[in-house]
Amino acid sequence: MAESTWHVYIAELADGRYYVGMTGHPPPYREREHRLGRGGLFTRGTAVRRILWYESLATRLQARQREMQLKRWSRAKKQALIAEDMTRLKDLSRCRGR
Repeated sequence: MAESTWHVYIAELADGRYYVGMTGHPPPYREREHRLGRGGLFTRGTAVRRILWYESLATRLQARQREMQLKRWSRAKKQALIAEDMTRLKDLSRCRGR
């Protein structure tokens, strides 16, 4: 049985925080689910404004691993990823390793 595409995303919440999640559905569908109150437990108390960034992966395991990686990132690293600023992202990653 072939596995469907999985997506990891960063959503902006109404209070300005970021939420990192994963889904087997297209990101616009997931955004709508969040707005209807059918998102993750964390987002049920805070409205999702929009999905700012997403990445598609081949398997659920890959998506879960990437989600966990991004959840450990600082806000600055997430902002660099959203802005596709790879130079800044590398700089922020290096600072952590010092």
